[in-house]
Amino acid sequence: MQQVRIGKYQLHFGEEPCISGTRGSGTVFFSGCNLGCIFCQNMPISRHGHGRQVSIPELADIFRELEAAGAHNINLVTAASWTDRIIDAFKLYRPGIPVVYNSSGYESIETLRKLEEYVDVYLPDMKFADSALAGKFTRHSDYPKAALAAVGEMLRQKGAPVFDNEGIIQKGVIIRHLVLPLHIKNTAAVLDMIKKNFPDAWVSFMLQYTPVNDCPYPELNRKLTARECEKALKLLEESGLENGYTQDASAAVPDMIPDFY
Repeated sequence: MQQVRIGKYQLHFGEEPCISGTRGSGTVFFSGCNLGCIFCQNMPISRHGHGRQVSIPELADIFRELEAAGAHNINLVTAASWTDRIIDAFKLYRPGIPVVYNSSGYESIETLRKLEEYVDVYLPDMKFADSALAGKFTRHSDYPKAALAAVGEMLRQKGAPVFDNEGIIQKGVIIRHLVLPLHIKNTAAVLDMIKKNFPDAWVSFMLQYTPVNDCPYPELNRKLTARECEKALKLLEESGLENGYTQDASAAVPDMIPDFY
């Protein structure tokens, strides 16, 4: 029997306001991640494989359960390793609420085209503009090129965000960027890359980096300083990217990280 491994499913309130809303996002955290960031907050599931196996019918039932609990959407977190089986689950039960694909940004065009008829909202990261930094902190030095192509495909499919009367996203793309300690130049380059290639994109600009692992790179074992936050916000303002959200440093607490299986 085909199965997937999940780290947790729940109504999640830690996403952007247009995703979590007032009732929560019906989030399924999948085990395994093809990018392998050394600073990942979800390390137990992303790199260590923690979680429990569920069958395809059980996954479909999870979608149904989250929808019945009032979720604004079904939110698939780091699902790239399981997309074919997730599609099989959607064939058994297609939720009547939007489906969000919450991604590292390291995706193949082939995978995204398989997902096109099942996903309503893409929430990709754009982590690095520099291949050397990507290779240092992840398994893939080609991340910038791959993420740029992936986000372009996501925008081709879904375009700019569309919201309902409650302000909940129904369709579209929001690009996330997490500012890393001591790497403000990377943030500047990422913002420049987004502006140059996707000038009207919506951006979720995240200042809540939280060190949760003993990282071999000392700068990643601390939160952002007030000065780094100030510099990053100034870069965002200067970029001319006008649409989106800023998640501030007050969210940089371990309590925001789920307690995985």
